[in-house]
Order: sequence, then C-alpha cells, then structure tokens
Amino acid sequence: MIEEKINRMLDSVKLKRTESRKSILGVLMKAKSPRTAEEIISAIGKTKINKVTIYRTLDSMIEGGLVHRAFVSDESCHYEMADRCTEHQCHPHFICTDCGKTQCLTKVTVPMAKSAPAGFVIHRQQVRLEGLCPDCA
Repeated sequence: MIEEKINRMLDSVKLKRTESRKSILGVLMKAKSPRTAEEIISAIGKTKINKVTIYRTLDSMIEGGLVHRAFVSDESCHYEMADRCTEHQCHPHFICTDCGKTQCLTKVTVPMAKSAPAGFVIHRQQVRLEGLCPDCA
C-alpha cells in the first residue's frame, strides 16, 4: 500500500520510480520529524545508496514539490514530506537544546509575517523553536 502511494507520488511529478527515490520517500513518510541526509542513509542502510545519490535525489524531489528542506541545524539540512506544510508556511519545529531531538509542532500555529522591510519579498516562512523537551525539562 505504501509502495503504491510512493509510485503515485513519483508519477505525479514525472520522476522515475527508482529504488533510491522509493527508499528515501519511504523513510521520510514514516518519519515523525525531519531527517538529515545522514539519518536517511542510516535508515536505508549505508551500502544501498551513496551520499551523492541521496542529495541528488532529495534535490529532484524538492524541485518536484514532494519534499522540502524543513530547516538547517549545525550545517545539516533537515528534510520532510512537503505535504505536511502549506506552500508559504511550514509548521514550527522544536529542537531540544539538551538531547537534540527535533519535534514537529503541527498543532502550534504561528501567524504569517504580515510585512517585510522595503525591498524584501517573503516567499516562505519557517519557524524553529529551541528549548527543553518534556523529557529533559
């Protein structure tokens, strides 16, 4: 069933149904929070897909609108399924400063920025909150 959904998603954006794409989408669909490329590689198994292929595949899925970069932390991009957010605003993410876990705060609403300084054009809003998670507080 999940494979059928993945195939439909790839077909909808005219991407070939490669094992790399299916594996990456499978990992991201099951994830409860954004994942780095390293975490995706770990979930798939290091011997199956090399790092360059992971990044190229993620880029093609970003261009197709299936995946988006949720945020950058410690110079690593975190990726998640794009259908979890709107075109202009991503749900807030919470990062625990103690244990490092990231959680999606899909039930927390943050108003969209209403104005930008002269000359700035806002295309997308992302909010990242930092603090202590319930386990560390």
